[in-house]
Amino acid sequence: MNLTLDGVMQAPGRADEDRRGSFQHGGWAVPYAAMSSVAGDSLSNTGPFLFGRRTYEDFYAYWPNQTDNPYTAVLNNTPKYVASTTLKEPLAWGNSTLLKGDVPEALTGLKAQPGKDFLVMGSGELVQTLMQHHLVDLYVLLIHPLVLGSGRRIFPDGGVYAALRLVDARTTPTGVVIATYQPGEPAAG
Repeated sequence: MNLTLDGVMQAPGRADEDRRGSFQHGGWAVPYAAMSSVAGDSLSNTGPFLFGRRTYEDFYAYWPNQTDNPYTAVLNNTPKYVASTTLKEPLAWGNSTLLKGDVPEALTGLKAQPGKDFLVMGSGELVQTLMQHHLVDLYVLLIHPLVLGSGRRIFPDGGVYAALRLVDARTTPTGVVIATYQPGEPAAG
């Protein structure tokens, strides 16, 4: 998950990616080029993707058309599960399945099956739902040395409480901190 020091996750990749709330800082992560090294590691070792509707539609509008990018084939060929109350099957992007009914219940069933871990990219509202139901096993946060002052945040005010335990931290040459956390127990006191 790409985010700024003030927790903004909105529109890291492109200026026109997500203008909700008159957001004017789209594409803020591009100058830091941290995603390519982490994405290669994550994409080659991951199982299915899990998307919220908005992120799924944004990825589908962009990635299948990137014929000169090595990640396109991975994204096209990897199974994708989509949480949405408005989309209908069949979904347009190949290897995509709409989660039916209660998303936490559906995901719990999918996680019980053998296979690799799910990867969530973007999908802030979905992440909050997953956190609420204790369905996040690992947080990989790409924290950019940037404060935007506005935008949608991964951990919004009034969001779900989570005590986390740092399991790995790296810094890229551009100053992005890649922090990996597991859910932990709240501190006593």
